[in-house]
Amino acid sequence: MTLRCAVLDDFQSVATTVADWSPLAGKVQVVTFQEHFGTEEELATALADFDIAITLRERIPFTASLFARLPRLRLLIASGMRNSVIDYAAAQAHGVTVCGTDSSGTPPVELTWALLLGLARGIVPEANALRRGGPWQSTLGADLHGRRLGLLGLGRIGSRVAKVGLAFGMEVVAWSQNLTEERAAEVGVALAAKEELLRTSDFVSVHLAAGERTRGLIGAAELALMRPTSFLVNTSRAAIVDQDALLAALHAGTIAGAGIDVFDIEPLPADHPMRTAPRLLATPHLGYVAHSNYRTYYGQAIENVQAFLAGSPIRRLG
Repeated sequence: MTLRCAVLDDFQSVATTVADWSPLAGKVQVVTFQEHFGTEEELATALADFDIAITLRERIPFTASLFARLPRLRLLIASGMRNSVIDYAAAQAHGVTVCGTDSSGTPPVELTWALLLGLARGIVPEANALRRGGPWQSTLGADLHGRRLGLLGLGRIGSRVAKVGLAFGMEVVAWSQNLTEERAAEVGVALAAKEELLRTSDFVSVHLAAGERTRGLIGAAELALMRPTSFLVNTSRAAIVDQDALLAALHAGTIAGAGIDVFDIEPLPADHPMRTAPRLLATPHLGYVAHSNYRTYYGQAIENVQAFLAGSPIRRLG
Protein backbone atom coordinates (compact mmCIF):
# COMPACT_ATOMS: atom_id res chain seq x y z
CA MET A 1 0.00 0.00 0.00
CA THR A 2 1.26 3.47 -0.90
CA LEU A 3 1.61 5.73 2.12
CA ARG A 4 0.56 9.38 2.01
CA CYS A 5 2.82 12.21 3.17
CA ALA A 6 1.59 15.75 3.85
CA VAL A 7 4.04 18.66 3.58
CA LEU A 8 2.61 21.55 5.59
CA ASP A 9 3.09 25.30 5.12
CA ASP A 10 4.82 25.08 1.73
CA PHE A 11 4.14 28.80 1.26
CA GLN A 12 6.60 29.24 -1.62
CA SER A 13 5.60 25.97 -3.38
CA VAL A 14 9.22 24.79 -3.40
CA ALA A 15 9.19 21.68 -1.18
CA THR A 16 9.12 19.25 -4.09
CA THR A 17 11.76 21.09 -6.15
CA VAL A 18 14.54 21.89 -3.65
CA ALA A 19 15.14 18.20 -2.91
CA ASP A 20 15.04 14.92 -4.81
CA TRP A 21 11.93 12.99 -3.77
CA SER A 22 12.39 10.22 -6.35
CA PRO A 23 13.62 7.68 -3.74
CA LEU A 24 10.06 7.66 -2.36
CA ALA A 25 8.41 7.08 -5.76
CA GLY A 26 5.98 4.16 -5.69
CA LYS A 27 6.14 4.01 -1.89
CA VAL A 28 4.91 7.38 -0.72
CA GLN A 29 2.50 9.85 -2.29
CA VAL A 30 3.62 13.38 -1.41
CA VAL A 31 1.01 16.15 -1.15
CA THR A 32 1.99 19.75 -0.38
CA PHE A 33 -0.21 22.37 1.24
CA GLN A 34 0.46 26.03 0.51
CA GLU A 35 -2.29 27.31 2.81
CA HIS A 36 -1.81 27.44 6.58
CA PHE A 37 -4.24 25.53 8.76
CA GLY A 38 -4.93 27.86 11.66
CA THR A 39 -7.11 25.64 13.83
CA GLU A 40 -6.90 22.08 15.11
CA GLU A 41 -10.18 21.32 13.36
CA GLU A 42 -8.77 22.40 9.98
CA LEU A 43 -5.56 20.49 10.55
CA ALA A 44 -7.26 17.32 11.71
CA THR A 45 -9.51 17.36 8.65
CA ALA A 46 -6.61 17.99 6.26
CA LEU A 47 -4.40 15.25 7.75
CA ALA A 48 -7.07 12.61 8.31
CA ASP A 49 -5.88 10.44 5.41
CA PHE A 50 -2.13 10.86 5.86
CA ASP A 51 0.40 8.48 7.37
CA ILE A 52 3.26 11.00 7.44
CA ALA A 53 3.37 14.75 8.08
CA ILE A 54 6.23 17.21 7.64
CA THR A 55 5.97 20.47 9.59
CA LEU A 56 8.16 23.57 9.45
CA ARG A 57 9.60 25.03 12.64
CA GLU A 58 7.21 25.56 15.59
CA ARG A 59 4.25 27.10 13.82
CA ILE A 60 1.81 24.21 14.25
CA PRO A 61 1.25 22.66 17.70
CA PHE A 62 0.90 18.89 17.60
CA THR A 63 -1.05 18.37 20.81
CA ALA A 64 -2.45 15.28 22.53
CA SER A 65 -5.94 16.12 21.24
CA LEU A 66 -4.65 16.43 17.67
CA PHE A 67 -2.80 13.13 17.79
CA ALA A 68 -6.00 11.50 19.09
CA ARG A 69 -7.80 12.75 15.98
CA LEU A 70 -5.16 11.35 13.61
CA PRO A 71 -5.23 7.56 14.09
CA ARG A 72 -3.59 6.97 10.72
CA LEU A 73 -0.54 9.17 11.41
CA ARG A 74 2.63 7.18 12.04
CA LEU A 75 5.53 9.56 11.34
CA LEU A 76 5.90 13.27 12.12
CA ILE A 77 8.97 15.12 10.82
CA ALA A 78 9.87 18.59 12.09
CA SER A 79 12.54 20.89 10.68
CA GLY A 80 15.31 21.35 13.21
CA MET A 81 16.27 19.11 16.11
CA ARG A 82 14.22 20.95 18.73
CA ASN A 83 10.50 21.65 18.74
CA SER A 84 8.61 23.03 21.73
CA VAL A 85 5.08 22.64 20.32
CA ILE A 86 5.07 18.86 19.83
CA ASP A 87 3.66 16.77 22.68
CA TYR A 88 6.20 13.94 22.54
CA ALA A 89 4.51 11.87 25.23
CA ALA A 90 1.23 12.01 23.31
CA ALA A 91 3.02 11.11 20.08
CA GLN A 92 4.50 8.03 21.74
CA ALA A 93 1.16 7.08 23.28
CA HIS A 94 -0.47 7.19 19.85
CA GLY A 95 2.32 5.28 18.13
CA VAL A 96 3.72 8.25 16.22
CA THR A 97 7.48 8.41 15.61
CA VAL A 98 8.85 11.98 15.68
CA CYS A 99 12.03 12.87 13.79
CA GLY A 100 13.89 16.09 13.05
CA THR A 101 16.46 17.50 10.67
CA ASP A 102 19.58 19.61 10.86
CA SER A 103 19.20 23.39 10.60
CA SER A 104 21.87 25.95 9.78
CA GLY A 105 22.33 28.99 12.00
CA THR A 106 23.70 31.06 9.13
CA PRO A 107 20.38 32.32 7.64
CA PRO A 108 19.07 33.76 10.94
CA VAL A 109 22.43 35.44 11.59
CA GLU A 110 22.25 37.11 8.19
CA LEU A 111 18.62 38.15 8.64
CA THR A 112 19.44 39.64 12.03
CA TRP A 113 21.93 41.95 10.35
CA ALA A 114 19.53 42.71 7.50
CA LEU A 115 16.99 43.93 10.04
CA LEU A 116 19.53 45.79 12.15
CA LEU A 117 21.04 47.58 9.16
CA GLY A 118 17.61 48.28 7.72
CA LEU A 119 16.60 49.97 10.97
CA ALA A 120 19.87 51.87 11.38
CA ARG A 121 19.84 53.36 7.91
CA GLY A 122 16.09 53.74 7.34
CA ILE A 123 16.27 51.51 4.27
CA VAL A 124 12.55 50.78 3.90
CA PRO A 125 11.16 54.33 4.29
CA GLU A 126 13.92 55.79 2.10
CA ALA A 127 13.42 53.16 -0.61
CA ASN A 128 9.65 53.64 -0.54
CA ALA A 129 10.01 57.42 -0.72
CA LEU A 130 12.34 57.15 -3.70
CA ARG A 131 9.89 54.91 -5.58
CA ARG A 132 6.87 57.14 -5.02
CA GLY A 133 8.67 60.40 -5.73
CA GLY A 134 8.76 61.47 -2.12
CA PRO A 135 11.37 63.63 -0.40
CA TRP A 136 15.01 63.07 -1.28
CA GLN A 137 16.56 61.93 2.04
CA SER A 138 14.26 62.19 5.03
CA THR A 139 16.07 60.16 7.69
CA LEU A 140 19.40 60.46 9.45
CA GLY A 141 21.10 57.09 9.72
CA ALA A 142 22.38 55.68 13.00
CA ASP A 143 26.06 54.74 13.02
CA LEU A 144 27.22 51.25 13.95
CA HIS A 145 30.93 51.90 14.41
CA GLY A 146 31.65 52.78 18.02
CA ARG A 147 28.09 52.02 19.15
CA ARG A 148 27.13 49.33 21.64
CA LEU A 149 25.47 46.08 20.57
CA GLY A 150 23.80 44.17 23.40
CA LEU A 151 23.11 40.48 22.81
CA LEU A 152 20.62 38.53 24.87
CA GLY A 153 22.11 35.09 24.31
CA LEU A 154 25.57 34.13 23.11
CA GLY A 155 25.04 30.64 21.81
CA ARG A 156 25.38 29.21 18.31
CA ILE A 157 23.65 32.17 16.63
CA GLY A 158 24.37 34.97 19.11
CA SER A 159 28.12 34.36 19.01
CA ARG A 160 28.13 34.70 15.22
CA VAL A 161 26.07 37.89 15.40
CA ALA A 162 28.67 39.17 17.88
CA LYS A 163 31.53 38.57 15.45
CA VAL A 164 29.81 40.62 12.76
CA GLY A 165 29.25 43.42 15.25
CA LEU A 166 32.93 43.39 16.16
CA ALA A 167 33.80 43.54 12.46
CA PHE A 168 31.70 46.70 12.20
CA GLY A 169 33.73 48.19 15.02
CA MET A 170 30.95 47.96 17.57
CA GLU A 171 31.38 47.43 21.29
CA VAL A 172 29.59 44.15 21.99
CA VAL A 173 28.22 43.03 25.35
CA ALA A 174 26.15 39.95 26.12
CA TRP A 175 23.94 38.43 28.79
CA SER A 176 22.19 35.15 29.43
CA GLN A 177 21.29 33.36 32.61
CA ASN A 178 24.24 30.96 32.39
CA LEU A 179 26.76 33.08 30.52
CA THR A 180 30.19 33.39 32.15
CA GLU A 181 32.92 35.96 31.71
CA GLU A 182 35.18 33.23 30.31
CA ARG A 183 32.69 32.24 27.61
CA ALA A 184 32.05 35.88 26.67
CA ALA A 185 35.80 36.51 26.44
CA GLU A 186 36.18 33.55 24.08
CA VAL A 187 33.89 35.34 21.63
CA GLY A 188 35.61 38.67 22.23
CA VAL A 189 32.74 40.37 24.02
CA ALA A 190 32.07 41.57 27.57
CA LEU A 191 29.61 40.07 30.02
CA ALA A 192 26.95 42.52 31.23
CA ALA A 193 24.01 42.38 33.60
CA LYS A 194 20.69 42.29 31.76
CA GLU A 195 19.53 45.66 33.11
CA GLU A 196 22.85 47.31 32.27
CA LEU A 197 22.75 45.86 28.77
CA LEU A 198 19.28 47.26 28.15
CA ARG A 199 20.13 50.69 29.58
CA THR A 200 23.38 51.19 27.69
CA SER A 201 23.03 49.40 24.34
CA ASP A 202 22.23 51.23 21.13
CA PHE A 203 21.05 47.98 19.56
CA VAL A 204 19.64 45.00 21.46
CA SER A 205 19.30 41.66 19.68
CA VAL A 206 17.58 38.55 21.07
CA HIS A 207 19.16 35.11 20.58
CA LEU A 208 17.75 32.93 23.35
CA ALA A 209 15.96 29.60 23.27
CA ALA A 210 12.26 29.58 24.10
CA GLY A 211 11.31 28.15 27.48
CA GLU A 212 9.72 28.93 30.80
CA ARG A 213 12.77 30.94 31.92
CA THR A 214 12.71 33.16 28.83
CA ARG A 215 8.97 33.58 28.26
CA GLY A 216 8.14 37.29 28.63
CA LEU A 217 11.76 38.04 29.51
CA ILE A 218 11.49 41.42 27.78
CA GLY A 219 8.34 43.12 29.01
CA ALA A 220 7.22 46.67 29.75
CA ALA A 221 9.73 47.14 32.58
CA GLU A 222 12.65 45.94 30.46
CA LEU A 223 11.64 48.02 27.43
CA ALA A 224 11.40 51.06 29.70
CA LEU A 225 15.10 50.65 30.48
CA MET A 226 16.02 51.16 26.83
CA ARG A 227 16.74 54.64 25.51
CA PRO A 228 14.53 56.47 22.98
CA THR A 229 17.41 56.18 20.49
CA SER A 230 17.83 52.41 20.89
CA PHE A 231 16.61 49.62 18.61
CA LEU A 232 15.40 46.10 19.43
CA VAL A 233 15.79 43.12 17.08
CA ASN A 234 14.15 39.73 17.64
CA THR A 235 14.78 36.88 15.21
CA SER A 236 14.60 34.24 17.95
CA ARG A 237 11.19 33.43 19.44
CA ALA A 238 8.14 35.67 19.78
CA ALA A 239 7.35 34.60 23.36
CA ILE A 240 10.60 36.11 24.67
CA VAL A 241 9.38 39.67 23.99
CA ASP A 242 5.97 40.67 25.32
CA GLN A 243 4.15 41.67 22.14
CA ASP A 244 1.68 44.07 23.77
CA ALA A 245 4.48 45.82 25.67
CA LEU A 246 6.49 46.15 22.47
CA LEU A 247 3.52 47.62 20.58
CA ALA A 248 3.02 50.14 23.38
CA ALA A 249 6.69 51.16 23.28
CA LEU A 250 6.62 51.57 19.50
CA HIS A 251 3.50 53.72 19.58
CA ALA A 252 4.83 55.82 22.45
CA GLY A 253 8.25 56.24 20.85
CA THR A 254 10.09 55.15 23.98
CA ILE A 255 12.40 53.13 21.72
CA ALA A 256 13.61 54.20 18.28
CA GLY A 257 12.33 51.11 16.52
CA ALA A 258 12.23 47.33 16.33
CA GLY A 259 13.10 44.66 13.77
CA ILE A 260 10.86 41.64 14.32
CA ASP A 261 10.78 38.33 12.46
CA VAL A 262 8.74 36.23 14.90
CA PHE A 263 5.18 36.66 16.13
CA ASP A 264 2.72 35.21 18.64
CA ILE A 265 0.43 34.24 15.76
CA GLU A 266 1.85 33.03 12.45
CA PRO A 267 0.92 33.82 9.78
CA LEU A 268 -0.21 37.21 11.08
CA PRO A 269 -3.92 37.93 10.55
CA ALA A 270 -4.57 40.72 8.08
CA ASP A 271 -5.80 43.06 10.81
CA HIS A 272 -3.07 42.29 13.34
CA PRO A 273 -1.67 45.46 14.98
CA MET A 274 1.91 44.40 14.25
CA ARG A 275 1.20 44.97 10.56
CA THR A 276 0.65 48.69 11.06
CA ALA A 277 2.76 49.54 14.10
CA PRO A 278 5.02 52.60 13.73
CA ARG A 279 8.82 52.33 13.94
CA LEU A 280 8.60 48.63 13.05
CA LEU A 281 10.53 46.74 10.40
CA ALA A 282 8.79 43.37 10.27
CA THR A 283 9.44 40.26 8.17
CA PRO A 284 7.29 37.08 7.95
CA HIS A 285 9.57 34.71 9.90
CA LEU A 286 12.28 34.59 7.25
CA GLY A 287 15.09 33.70 9.65
CA TYR A 288 15.31 30.07 8.53
CA VAL A 289 13.95 30.59 4.99
CA ALA A 290 16.94 30.11 2.68
CA HIS A 291 17.88 27.65 -0.06
CA SER A 292 20.50 25.95 2.10
CA ASN A 293 18.10 25.27 4.95
CA TYR A 294 15.27 24.12 2.72
CA ARG A 295 17.56 21.68 0.91
CA THR A 296 18.56 20.31 4.31
CA TYR A 297 15.04 20.20 5.72
CA TYR A 298 13.44 18.37 2.85
CA GLY A 299 16.49 16.32 1.88
CA GLN A 300 16.80 14.96 5.41
CA ALA A 301 13.02 14.57 5.68
CA ILE A 302 13.24 12.20 2.72
CA GLU A 303 16.05 10.31 4.47
CA ASN A 304 13.91 10.14 7.61
CA VAL A 305 11.01 8.63 5.67
CA GLN A 306 13.30 6.07 4.05
CA ALA A 307 14.77 5.07 7.40
CA PHE A 308 11.29 4.81 8.93
CA LEU A 309 10.12 2.56 6.11
CA ALA A 310 13.20 0.41 6.65
CA GLY A 311 12.29 0.02 10.31
CA SER A 312 15.21 2.04 11.69
CA PRO A 313 14.13 5.65 12.28
CA ILE A 314 16.90 8.27 12.43
CA ARG A 315 17.17 11.73 14.02
CA ARG A 316 14.46 10.85 16.53
CA LEU A 317 13.08 13.56 18.78
CA GLY A 318 11.35 13.39 22.12
